[in-house]
Amino acid sequence: MLRRLISIAICSLFAASVQAAGDFGTRDEAVAMVKRVEAKFAKDGADPTFKAITAKAPEFHDRDLYPFVVDINGINVAHGANPALIGKDLSGIKDPDGRFPIREMLEKAKAEGKGWIDYKWPNPSTNKIDDKSSYFERLGDYVVGVGVYR
Repeated sequence: MLRRLISIAICSLFAASVQAAGDFGTRDEAVAMVKRVEAKFAKDGADPTFKAITAKAPEFHDRDLYPFVVDINGINVAHGANPALIGKDLSGIKDPDGRFPIREMLEKAKAEGKGWIDYKWPNPSTNKIDDKSSYFERLGDYVVGVGVYR
């Protein structure tokens, strides 16, 4: 009987951890969201795409995943979690480790066109600074990114 109770408890803990893992976006889902932003941009243009991102349209808001778009100079033009950042120069923002994530992203986007960066960023789900990895791609004069909290 005790063995059975322990087995049930272990299975319950495992099921809970699998459920919790499903509450967060994955790297593959981040890449897919960047591709959806690019598709909408190609079809509808910049302004409708930026408005849809900021309005948290379902295709651009999934659990802790959201896109952000900066122009090639680091000015935020769309943000799926914090519209107060729109119009702000994000290139000078430093994370707690002293990194400049937007600056780093822009440099890589100009040189390589796409990639991943790691940094720390406020998590809108927890209101804490968390480790984050963001996938980004250059889109003409813009860079679109979607991050996953690690």
